[in-house]
Amino acid sequence: MATFEYIGVDASGQNVKGVIEAVDRKAAIADLSVRGQFASKLTETGDAVEAGANEGFSFSFGGSRINDKKILEMTSQLATALKAGLPILNALEILKSQQKNERMGELLDELSVAVSSGQSMSEAMAKHPDIFSALYVSMVRVGETGGILDKTMQQLVNLMSREIKIRSNLIGALIYPFFILTVGLISMIVILIWVLPKIINTIGMEPSMLPLPTKMLMGLSQFLLSFGWLVAIGLVLGVYAFVKWKKSPQGRVSWDSFKLKLPLFGNVLRTLSVGRFARTLGALTSSGITILEALQVVRDTLGNEVLALQIDDVAGKVKTGSNLADPLEESGMFPALLVQIVAMGEQTGCLDELLLNAAETFDEQADTVVSRFMTLFPSLLILGLALVIAFIIMATLLPILTMDLSIF
Repeated sequence: MATFEYIGVDASGQNVKGVIEAVDRKAAIADLSVRGQFASKLTETGDAVEAGANEGFSFSFGGSRINDKKILEMTSQLATALKAGLPILNALEILKSQQKNERMGELLDELSVAVSSGQSMSEAMAKHPDIFSALYVSMVRVGETGGILDKTMQQLVNLMSREIKIRSNLIGALIYPFFILTVGLISMIVILIWVLPKIINTIGMEPSMLPLPTKMLMGLSQFLLSFGWLVAIGLVLGVYAFVKWKKSPQGRVSWDSFKLKLPLFGNVLRTLSVGRFARTLGALTSSGITILEALQVVRDTLGNEVLALQIDDVAGKVKTGSNLADPLEESGMFPALLVQIVAMGEQTGCLDELLLNAAETFDEQADTVVSRFMTLFPSLLILGLALVIAFIIMATLLPILTMDLSIF
């Protein structure tokens, strides 16, 4: 038997506190419910973990974030349990008992304690904005209000699965190019700092007699040897300043605008954002959320502040009585197909259904664009590095070739 200290309220609303013995936390909550008492804080004696529904959930989760795949797994299991007819509290307790991940177990324990003490699950989840996004909390809240939580949870599973797949594809597309870039830069630094000076010293040729490409590389080599530490410090400070600037409102807009204008990467980002817009807006409106509320949530899921500001402008015009299609078209940031689908959906009253169907089309386009990017970008990067390294090798070998020719 374990001993728990509790703080809560009774059936009359009076504050109560005390100590209770039970097999586990679940049994303690059940025993208190039989007494007509509802715990807002339940702490096992000697345990520093506090499950405070009204205390803001004080778990630290070991200082690390629960990853999206774990949340997707939890959401999928909840959707299945709710579809089978289980009450939400029972579903949370079952998931907690089966959970092998300690941090996920702590999170599920918090959620179950909060729900058992009278809070809604969306209220409990809203206290973890680093784990549950505004989109997630909004859809759970709508599901609870409309009695369709099983359906909204399944929609969240579909949305999260797509986002995780997109992220995995992008990471897979960038790992190889960045590996090649890193190896290429290290090779160039090694040649410039160590290999080239040794070759020139071995030849013994006067600096004034060196070919122009070799003089350029020797100048760069001497600069790196003399001021390389300053370059390193400058790079660190530059990265720090860039990151700080990028987090500022103006910096974020400027950086996101620059990304959209990039030849290959910009098209990838725009296509992914359009698909995310269609799928998320369709899922929210099909759950019963109004267009204005849905737009507020959608703007934070696009991953680009320029597009988010366009959505804010669209929402402002919709608020004054405009339809949704016209402001989207006027922005010039969204494809004509999306505008036509939105216009047709507004006329037929099937906006949510048409958006969800269109999302499949945009997702296929996104997959094609990402695949094309994965094919072209590494090839262009390798070609560029090959040209630079070829120039360095040529400049390194030119003095030797010149010396050989002068013998004849």
